[in-house]
Parts: sequence; C-alpha cells; structure tokens
Amino acid sequence: MKSGEVILALEEQVGCYRRLAKLAEVQHAHVQQGQTEGLLEVLERRQEVLNQIARLEGLMGEAKGRWSEYLQGVDEVRMEKAEGLLVERRSLLEEINAADRDDTLVLQSRKLNLGKAIVQASAAKRVNRNYAAAAYGRPVARMDVRQ
Repeated sequence: MKSGEVILALEEQVGCYRRLAKLAEVQHAHVQQGQTEGLLEVLERRQEVLNQIARLEGLMGEAKGRWSEYLQGVDEVRMEKAEGLLVERRSLLEEINAADRDDTLVLQSRKLNLGKAIVQASAAKRVNRNYAAAAYGRPVARMDVRQ
C-alpha cells in the first residue's frame, strides 16, 4: 500500500470512529430512556460502521505490520498526519469504550432490578394465595374427578 493510500485509509477509519462516537451518544440516550427499538437500530448502524472499519483494517494490515519502516519512507508532513490520525483514532476508541461500559452498567442494573421485581411479584402471589387459603379455606372442587 502506498503512503498516500495509507493516509486515506487512516482518514476514512478515523471518520468511521467519529461516526461510532456519535452513535454511542445516540445509544446512550436510548439506554437512558429505555427505548429498545431505537437502541436496536443504533446497534445495527454501529455494526455497519464496524464492518467498514474491519475492511479498512484488512487493507492496512501490511502497512501496520511494518509501521516503523513505513514511517521512515514518508515525508515529515505525512508522518505527522499519520501519527495525528492514530492519536485521534485511539482517543475516539477510548471514548466509545467508556460510553459502552457506562451503558452496560445501566443495562445490568435494570436487569437486576427487573429480576428483583419478578421475585417480589412471585413472593407476593404466594403470600396472597396462602392468605386466601387461610382466610377462606381451600376451594372446594366443583366436580368429583374420582368417579
């Protein structure tokens, strides 16, 4: 891959990470508001962007394997541009990962709360059934199935 192509691929990749960062913000809003349909749409769009990133990683694989050698073969302007793009990419990735961790914690908390609510509802149902049996006796079968 030529140096100009590497820079273009890096620029496109950083653009993808910028889109992912924006989608992470939208995702966060959907998680906070409990909007499942919107969340699923955002996750689908994120997957499309991740597929683009994977394609670009495949194109840049050879250059990344010999990165220091690549940097020696380019002028200072391109080297600074490439390093700046890598720094921005890393920063965006950290931002996206942090947002995803926060959303994961919110979703796990909701899952635990829902589990507790289900347990409480089941316990309340048992208490009500036992109370009714104690207060009114067991219901009498209206049909004798033994005959």
